Amino acid sequence: MENQREEQLEQPAQIAEDVRAKIIEEPDLILEDQDVMRALVDGNTQSMGDNIIDLRGIAMQRLESRLDRLEGTHKSVIAAAYENLSGTNQVHRAILSMLDPLEFEDFLCNLNGDVAQTLRVDAIRLVLETVQSDPDLNVDQLDDVLIVAEPGYVDNYITFGNGVTERPVTLRSVEYIDEALYGEGAEEIQSEACIKLDLGNGRLPGMLVMGSKDKDQFQQSQGTDLLTFFGGVFERSMRRWLS
Repeated sequence: MENQREEQLEQPAQIAEDVRAKIIEEPDLILEDQDVMRALVDGNTQSMGDNIIDLRGIAMQRLESRLDRLEGTHKSVIAAAYENLSGTNQVHRAILSMLDPLEFEDFLCNLNGDVAQTLRVDAIRLVLETVQSDPDLNVDQLDDVLIVAEPGYVDNYITFGNGVTERPVTLRSVEYIDEALYGEGAEEIQSEACIKLDLGNGRLPGMLVMGSKDKDQFQQSQGTDLLTFFGGVFERSMRRWLS
């Protein structure tokens, strides 16, 4: 009686016939299931004992870890590509909206309207340096968009007066708020993009500033290609208006 019990204990557990048939019929179900394969490898390792090193199991673990990293990298690349495509479409829509107005005043008002909404920024300001006020320009009606400043203001604002050579596009968190630039609600602006404008020979430079309440919308680590392109189109539009 005792011998029969010992023989029963020594015999391995039998797999259910329906499960066995299913595995034989569709082995890919097992091979493609990472959790099942991991359990099989762990079970094989335990059956060998602690004094045996399973090099194949170690290799599989390393390959699995590498595969997980590759999948993570792949997902990051895909996400970055979609984000870049979304940003490109966004800038293209903003440019088309910017080119719609037929009057200069409408052009400026549209900046802080449809263009700002398309770019998802909270404020857009156009700064033009001038030696003296132009009597033909009604600044009072456009002071929420157009800022007239003295020569040197653009470079000083972009570099904070430290003499550093400015780039065409500067992205940064806002540390110093110029209330004359943003007006009401200036304290809510947390980040900004400053685009320096070349308005043509014989003209002082200008600047397009985009302000956001989101501190992470404009950061130094971000790319500037799309905003550089947007600034180039804006420069050409301004030259046409100023001529």
